[in-house]
Amino acid sequence: MNGSTENRAQGASEKPGRRPSVYNLATARRMLPLVQQVVSDVICHRRLLAQLRPEQWRLDRQGRTLAWPERSRRYQIQEEIATAERNFQEALAELTGLAVVLLDPVVGRVGFPTVVNNRQAFFSWQLGEEGVKHWHFPEDDNLRLIPASWAKTANMRLTAKSKTED
Repeated sequence: MNGSTENRAQGASEKPGRRPSVYNLATARRMLPLVQQVVSDVICHRRLLAQLRPEQWRLDRQGRTLAWPERSRRYQIQEEIATAERNFQEALAELTGLAVVLLDPVVGRVGFPTVVNNRQAFFSWQLGEEGVKHWHFPEDDNLRLIPASWAKTANMRLTAKSKTED
């Protein structure tokens, strides 16, 4: 990045078992299938919580005036919310464990930390996108297309990596 043809982020590690705090583009792209599933889980649990909480609030407000079926539903919703919150927190923890940052939980945008021109940046991906195609600085919401030279270097790394795994 820093103007060179090498597409390795400063301090990036490719040793198995170690999660770098800075990723190169090839690594971010290899991680995408797993990250995509985790982000899908985050969105799913977040939406479920958004559906259940209004019903819980309505039933809680009615409290003592509820008939048995509504009271039973109130207890059931409490359990469903607790499960959804636990699953939501587990998915967030998994992203944290991968050193991937959830930038926007509403749309499912995540950032793979990297370094561009000696500044912290993110390779950015959003649920529904086909691949990691953008980057940006943390303080800047303006997504920039990944330059072709970075992508070419990343593709060469992916090709070399797949050949060594065969």
